[in-house]
Amino acid sequence: MSPALLCLAGALLAWPSAARAARLAGPPGVPRWPDLGALVGGRAGPALLAAAAGTCGLLLSTAVVAGLAAVCGGAAGRALRQRALARAGERSCRALVEALGALSAELRAGRPLDEATGAAVGSCPDPGTAAVLGPVLRLGEPPPGAAAGESAQALRRLAAAVRLSAQTGCSLAGVVTAVEDDLRARAHAEQELRSAVAGPRASATVLAGLPVLGLLMGSGVGADPWRVLTTTGTGTVLLVLGVALELAGTAWSARLVRRAVQR
Repeated sequence: MSPALLCLAGALLAWPSAARAARLAGPPGVPRWPDLGALVGGRAGPALLAAAAGTCGLLLSTAVVAGLAAVCGGAAGRALRQRALARAGERSCRALVEALGALSAELRAGRPLDEATGAAVGSCPDPGTAAVLGPVLRLGEPPPGAAAGESAQALRRLAAAVRLSAQTGCSLAGVVTAVEDDLRARAHAEQELRSAVAGPRASATVLAGLPVLGLLMGSGVGADPWRVLTTTGTGTVLLVLGVALELAGTAWSARLVRRAVQR
């Protein structure tokens, strides 16, 4: 446990400040290092974290610890991916609300649909949402694939409204305004729910970190619990059981919070 603690302490001491990180990144025109956040939050994120954690566990400890570290790394990768998808959905929803506001204003001002579509796409801050919104408004085609989420549902409604307007000549501004108001109301309700469950999420995070804190405190007083857990049969069984209970408790807490938010 001592080599791992020394490595962790050295990494924290060598971590650059914000100013040093900006200098290391270089000028804006020079290519920077890959976005590790996007890499971890991508599809390969769980596998990468599992492989990295397993490799570190194998180098620093036993094969059992390496396996447990790989499982924990994969679970952390899945959690980070879900969080990244949720944030991407929120960004898309906010961008679509802004674009629909501009579209509604242009249509009510008497602009043709093509000009209003150009203004809406240009005012959309999210490039991915803007790329999907253009064909929906110009051709009345729903978003490709079986996309889920509030933004995808709103785009399907817009596509149906565009087709109906092209066939019957009815006004599109009222439908656009209704979809915009619905998205705003849903975003506001989700924000309130996230604020309400912020306390339980913080409590679950603190409880999840207590076993690690116990190991660090035991090592600090000279008890060396890590050696007992990794070199003895009883300790190995307890380590596996403890990690399993930790993962089960974390998954259960996350499911309870997710169900509360979805309601």
